[in-house]
Amino acid sequence: MENTEYEIDLREIFGMLRKRWLMIASITLSAAILAGVLSFFVLKPQYEASTTMMVNYKQDQDMLMNFNELQMSQKLATTYSQIIKSERIADAVIEKLELDLSAEELNKKISVSQVESTEILKITVKDSDAELAALIANTEADIFKQQINEMMKVDNVSTIDVAKVPENPVAPNKVMNIAIATVLGMMVSVGLVFVLEFLDRTYKTPTDIERHLGLPILGAIPDVKGF
Repeated sequence: MENTEYEIDLREIFGMLRKRWLMIASITLSAAILAGVLSFFVLKPQYEASTTMMVNYKQDQDMLMNFNELQMSQKLATTYSQIIKSERIADAVIEKLELDLSAEELNKKISVSQVESTEILKITVKDSDAELAALIANTEADIFKQQINEMMKVDNVSTIDVAKVPENPVAPNKVMNIAIATVLGMMVSVGLVFVLEFLDRTYKTPTDIERHLGLPILGAIPDVKGF
């Protein structure tokens, strides 16, 4: 008996979706088209450029780094990652490149990460201008090394890779945006179908009366077309 009731409920659900398939298709298609228009014509492409540096705590450059010095280098890398994002560094970069940005606006474009908890730092810059992204990343690294030398009287930061001008944007992901919008559009439209059906309290078939009211059907007026 339970299986029969479940099967009937499932048929009702598919019936509701089939009855309003045009609304579901329209909303889903509209969401996909809107996401496509935004991704291709409105949102600006964003490019990323990265440079990497190594922090070296060795007291003697001619000797191999021991375990304690390696740990100190990793700790220094963590400290240096905070200094890179300081206003002092940002102001120096803005002045050198003559950028029309505040220190806060510039730092929003920059992210600094420690590569897998090593003594290697990675500076990544995201901007709508590919060349400017690479220029800011390299300038940030150069000025940081100069400032560290002045502040701590040490020359223990070396560049591993300089930032190159990226060829392809990292955002927006047009295909992903359209796919997400399509799924969301379908979910919203299906949810709207259930809401409309829930608010609709009319009975449209004799079966609806028997199922929901528990009353027997004594007779029904046939739907005769042509009159």
